[in-house]
Amino acid sequence: MLIYILTLTLFLLGLYAIIAKKNIIKIIIGLAIIDYAINLFFILIGYQRGSIAPIIPKNSTIKNFVDPLPQALVLTSIVIGFSMLALVVVLAIRLYEKYHTFDITKINKLKG
Repeated sequence: MLIYILTLTLFLLGLYAIIAKKNIIKIIIGLAIIDYAINLFFILIGYQRGSIAPIIPKNSTIKNFVDPLPQALVLTSIVIGFSMLALVVVLAIRLYEKYHTFDITKINKLKG
């Protein structure tokens, strides 16, 4: 149970960085922290203490089972999260090139 609380704390830390910070780089780091927290949560859900895999007979001595589906989902999520992070970093670089600041309060002349 403590691991789930720590994962929630990590998620809330990333959410705080997104909401309260005004620097674009800190907001990007908050997005990455939230992504890592969600991946960690999925991995923690996959482990089931005391259960056995469905293909192993009941009289076997193996008692711990890790579900492979959350691991596959996390691998997909890592790729999607990395591409999202790369896109946001490129947008931050373009904003810096145009406005010469990472502070979102100073960027008030955004025009399409």
